[in-house]
Amino acid sequence: MSNATATLNDVAGKAGVSVMTASRALSGEGYVAQKTREKVVAAAEELGYTPNLSAKMMKGSRTNVVGVLLNDLNSSVINAVVGAISTAVRKAGMDMIIYNAVEDLGSPGSKGANRMLQGLCDGLLLVMPKVREGHIEALERSKLPIVLINYCRTETSLPVVRGDNYFGAREAVRHLVALGHRRIAFITGSAYSGQSGERQRGYNDALNEAGIAPDAQLVVQGDFGQLSGFEAGQKLLGLGQPPTAIFAANDEMAFGVMDAARANGKRIPQDVSIIGFDDIPAAAHVHPPLTTIRQPLQQISDMAVQELLRRIAASPEQRSRTDFPSELVIRESCGPAPLPVAKPGRRRAPTGN
Repeated sequence: MSNATATLNDVAGKAGVSVMTASRALSGEGYVAQKTREKVVAAAEELGYTPNLSAKMMKGSRTNVVGVLLNDLNSSVINAVVGAISTAVRKAGMDMIIYNAVEDLGSPGSKGANRMLQGLCDGLLLVMPKVREGHIEALERSKLPIVLINYCRTETSLPVVRGDNYFGAREAVRHLVALGHRRIAFITGSAYSGQSGERQRGYNDALNEAGIAPDAQLVVQGDFGQLSGFEAGQKLLGLGQPPTAIFAANDEMAFGVMDAARANGKRIPQDVSIIGFDDIPAAAHVHPPLTTIRQPLQQISDMAVQELLRRIAASPEQRSRTDFPSELVIRESCGPAPLPVAKPGRRRAPTGN
């Protein structure tokens, strides 16, 4: 029998059970003896049967699919989170759909994607979403279970699972201050998820704590991409009085700063110290290995999936907010602040007694 013609009736007949029992066995809804379930699954696999998601949607049944909505597949952090989500979803015996939205959530072009995902999945994970003003309120009104990952731009009634941004950033700057740095620059990321703003807040508070007046020249806009880190690094290192340390709001921009430092003949960390945020896998393998702030991306992803499954099942053990602490990871890209270069001057002639 060809895959295109296999139906639930065929699976039931092959397994020797009723259509209702076959449906329960494949959907996971209702009680079915384990041996019977295994027999039905084996029959479905042999016949190449795939459930009709559209029919399930019309009936209001569960699809056993988790939707993942994101805006940037080029991001190393998002890729790490999606990989961790995939592992957790498979452990739960469910499937996953990934939708990479080209436009910001809440824009006219994104409405079709929202409707499609609501029909195809039982719940939705939004990974560091680019959300337009007012769209969070629309998501809050949705009947579909939704969990936000690493979102902190606005307050919301939706459940949020996220890593710390503020305290990690403050710790990064404290580390640089302890090494003797006073001219510490910061490269921001995009504002969409709110993470960059929290990291900048930690940067500013750590400077104030150390008695260092913030300098607007030392804060440069980036977009979380490596190229923007390179361009920001070029700008900072071209200043008349360049920084001795640069804190980038994520590791990918820090890699760009490293490229800019080398392009300007600067040694890392002898001439300029560089620190990032996130601790993506590549951070340990660049040269020199990057000092950074680690976010527990695996734990964040696992908890987000667990929370979504609780809401899909309407479990009373639901959490509105889960925060994970960050951690300073010291490697080789930061060192003591370089000594100021003495300005050449006229030597005084020796005086006689």
